[in-house]
Amino acid sequence: MVTRYLVVLTDVRPLTNEGRNERVEPERRRQVVGATSRDAADRIAGAFAALGMVRAGRQRVKVIAVGRRCPEPH
Repeated sequence: MVTRYLVVLTDVRPLTNEGRNERVEPERRRQVVGATSRDAADRIAGAFAALGMVRAGRQRVKVIAVGRRCPEPH
């Protein structure tokens, strides 16, 4: 089985008295990129992390494992 990954660039919402709950009110997605390996996902996330808005704390990068699929026979 092969795990697929999503690398998501989101806007950071202000912290409220209730905190941040992604299930109730998810952050707005700016960019979503798929990757077939964790190494590739980490390289993409590193590139996103170099962006000025991420470095300033206005956006964040998330790497999410989204599922598994059987590898294709060779």
